[in-house]
Amino acid sequence: MLMGTILDYIKEYGDYTFQEKPISEVDSLVLSQFAYLKFDGLVPGIEESTGAVDMQYLLHHEDYDNLYADERYRENNTALFLAMAGSIRFGDMKLKNYVNQIELERETQFSAVTFQLGDGTFYVAYRGTDESIVGWKEDLNLAFSEPTPGQLMSVEYLDQTAQGIQEPFYVGGHSKGGNFAVYAAMNCKKEVQDKIIYIFNHDGPGFRPEVKKQCHYSRIEGRILRTIPHSSLVGMILYSEGSYRVVESKSIGLLQHDPYSWLVEKDHFRVVKQVYSGRLFMDATLNDWILSLSQEEIHIFVDTLYDVVKASEADNLIDFTADWKRSFQGIMDAVKNMDTEKAQVMGDMMKTLFEILARNAREELHLEQLFKK
Repeated sequence: MLMGTILDYIKEYGDYTFQEKPISEVDSLVLSQFAYLKFDGLVPGIEESTGAVDMQYLLHHEDYDNLYADERYRENNTALFLAMAGSIRFGDMKLKNYVNQIELERETQFSAVTFQLGDGTFYVAYRGTDESIVGWKEDLNLAFSEPTPGQLMSVEYLDQTAQGIQEPFYVGGHSKGGNFAVYAAMNCKKEVQDKIIYIFNHDGPGFRPEVKKQCHYSRIEGRILRTIPHSSLVGMILYSEGSYRVVESKSIGLLQHDPYSWLVEKDHFRVVKQVYSGRLFMDATLNDWILSLSQEEIHIFVDTLYDVVKASEADNLIDFTADWKRSFQGIMDAVKNMDTEKAQVMGDMMKTLFEILARNAREELHLEQLFKK
């Protein structure tokens, strides 16, 4: 196969069973993206006793079209489902224990589903950020030391769903879903943790140092398979150590976060040596800034930014981006009406960011000069 995407991968290798070709990082990204589909009313919940449903059941269900409620990826997600359903590799996959909760008051968007693959192994998939604005805010909340409600739910979900899994299994997710997968694996019951083969984290943000220490990150570190695109922003937030593989993307900038942009060569990702040097510099600066802020300052920053975006009167990010003129006007009104104290704190934090940016730039220039000598 020439270089393509996860869609081309399924076309090329869809005739192989998981017994013939064991699960790979590419398969994990396929399943992580599939977890973004809206299985509400189609896949049994974790408290239901109706068992699992298969791909053909979903394909012929009268509410099949509801799977593609996220308009951003409707075309690609439709192609993904049809390719999976028509393949030997994923065609007999079963789905169960679907959870999808959006709680505005707790600022939580949490979703997970468990896949049973054709060889009998299980993959527990956590959904990343959906199109809801509250889901986007929860991403920002990951900068806190205390766990988010979604992270706590991820642990509860893993402990519950693992009760029905006797064999070793996989856990994974994309974006925030990757963060949830790692957090759940760190904090689940020991008997559950011992059965995890690998934890796949596809461009998901990391954790503050104190969180990794408290949650005994070292217990699972060797089983984490981390992949990021070569201009990663999301996946490098609060990430400073450990190994990862850098995947080439056909997109640029933030668009590389989209799994459909990741390049696949034959049956594996097209891997490059390192994240772009300019991106590494900005990621390090952003992380230094986040870790320099107090918990109170982070709360103010996140809450203020959320209030500003919410002032656009859009309920989700699709509406927010669809009507830029209206959204921008709402944002400008919110900024003008910001109280003096918040404005002062925001100003101080931005000043700190630029100071760190300038310091890192000086250090980078100094290192370049030493290297030339």
